Amino acid sequence: MSQPLSEQTPGDNPVYYITHHLTNLSVSIGEGPFWTLHLDTIFFSLLTAAILVGVSYVVGRNLNPDRPTGMQNVLETVVEFVDQQVKDIFPGRDPLIGPLAITIFLWVFLMNSLKLIPVDLLPAAANLVGIYYLSPVPTTNLSATVGLALVVFALIIGYNIKIRGVGGYLKTFLMHPFGIWLFPVNIVMTLVEEIAKPVSLALRLFGNMFAGELIFLLIALLPWWILWLPNLGWGIFHILVITLQAFIFMLLTIVYLGMASTADEHH
Repeated sequence: MSQPLSEQTPGDNPVYYITHHLTNLSVSIGEGPFWTLHLDTIFFSLLTAAILVGVSYVVGRNLNPDRPTGMQNVLETVVEFVDQQVKDIFPGRDPLIGPLAITIFLWVFLMNSLKLIPVDLLPAAANLVGIYYLSPVPTTNLSATVGLALVVFALIIGYNIKIRGVGGYLKTFLMHPFGIWLFPVNIVMTLVEEIAKPVSLALRLFGNMFAGELIFLLIALLPWWILWLPNLGWGIFHILVITLQAFIFMLLTIVYLGMASTADEHH
């Protein structure tokens, strides 16, 4: 059996080191991988959500519209930026879209930001209390990104039904894009088009964040005397990446919901 991470250096066994950091703390509640809960993903997802809610609550209770400072300035900048994106992309006005977009952007950004913590810090701390596997970045776990994408997909279906009704939404599968006489082809193509939305959301976020995590682990295997240079360059670049991925997820959500809200115009 491999020794705990705390007793190894990255150079002792690079394969074990990388595998260890990419393995989730899991518990099985049934047979098969579907019934496996990734406890670290759940914990850090809820932790970042609690931080977001807590900070927003404190700032909201202490708003100073005349002399904004500190975190209020930051949140107001984010709100104005996201609000402008919604106005530019989403047709009409909807009371849900703005808060949803802000929540998605900030929550995904916070989950991504856990990647900026040194890769050995949290796993080593977990080792001290007998937890030998810990992957703290939720968005490097496909289960988390699929969960986010499925929530957005449920909203897309809901908006389609809201605009066209259940019958009108189902009719789309029969008549789009080639008309009723080619309904078997229409069903297949429309299903592919709809399924591609949550798949693209989930895989884009997961793929970019997982690749970034892997690169950080590979950098950690470099000799100490050249470690600072790639860490510095990649760290600066990664701040841009985690922000961009949160922005893209938010932007695609607005786009897909906007398409659903103008369904009658398109079909």
